[in-house]
Amino acid sequence: MKEHEISIIILTWNALHHLKKFLPSVDKFTPGYAEIIIADNASTDGTAEYVHESYPRFRHLLLDENYGYCKGNNLAAEQALGKYILILNNDVEVSEGWLDPVMKLIRSDDNIAVVQPKLRSVEQPDHFEYGGAAGGLVDIFGYPFCRGRVFDSLEKDTGQYDEEAEIFWASGAAFAVNRQLFIDYGGFEEQFEFHMEEIDLCWRFLNTGYSIRYCPESTVYHLGGGSLPTGSYRKVYFNYRNNLAMMYRNMTAESLLTRLPVRIMLDYVSAVRSLFLGEFTVFKAIFHSHFSFIGWLPELRRQRKQLKKQRTIKADPEVLWKGSVVWKYFVQGKKKYSEF
Repeated sequence: MKEHEISIIILTWNALHHLKKFLPSVDKFTPGYAEIIIADNASTDGTAEYVHESYPRFRHLLLDENYGYCKGNNLAAEQALGKYILILNNDVEVSEGWLDPVMKLIRSDDNIAVVQPKLRSVEQPDHFEYGGAAGGLVDIFGYPFCRGRVFDSLEKDTGQYDEEAEIFWASGAAFAVNRQLFIDYGGFEEQFEFHMEEIDLCWRFLNTGYSIRYCPESTVYHLGGGSLPTGSYRKVYFNYRNNLAMMYRNMTAESLLTRLPVRIMLDYVSAVRSLFLGEFTVFKAIFHSHFSFIGWLPELRRQRKQLKKQRTIKADPEVLWKGSVVWKYFVQGKKKYSEF
């Protein structure tokens, strides 16, 4: 088979409606040097027939069952032909010239592990999108947020983040990475299933001296929330459980000892707040996530020991945001990262 410089991997499961809406832009604006793979988690909605008939240049990779997001992408990465891979959600619309700047940046320095383009919202095209915006950051208590999105506050894109930047994490909605590096690091941690897996992987890269970059010259538009709707039990559960697991796996011992207890306390405050707001599903999901985290601890200890052997940077990553986003947002009332 023909070798490609990069493979675009679009994982899907019974989401033909998304493919019909978003694949036309991928086909139109993705240059010929890219292999485009539709990694199909055993869909039964006519996905295979649609891809074969409508996009003959795409490679349809049919998996034998629904492996979920993490394992599905890991399996597709193993079979990709490109030196680089770009994991693209099936609800992302790309724009003209979107891929070249990403390729230019990731090629420019072997120390760059991951590159993320600018993510805007499909529903509000002049605003940043929740799941990635202008690149992700993490605060000292493990809370992820974005340049352009803090908690539920989304900024309008007025050019305030049009400079290339080093970031803590890149969104899994549009995640360009050296393929062999992705495979060597085990890809996305499959026990995470959904949520935080890309932050966990970026953290592992940072702990071994690699950098994660934001590429403002490339813009894609993400719908978001297609797999797990906002506020759903599973979404809340995976977010809280995986966040604690990610901290446990990747933080330095000193940071873990001082910061994890604070984070757990803040989670309980969030649970009580949801109870007062009548959000009983959120309340139950938070407590379920913590019980699951406790049950997961023996395995997480083993994983932490293995990751500790691999890390070369003994301190927390320099790009870790040295403050509390909860304090800034809820106490000081600062709703934009540009105000921090």
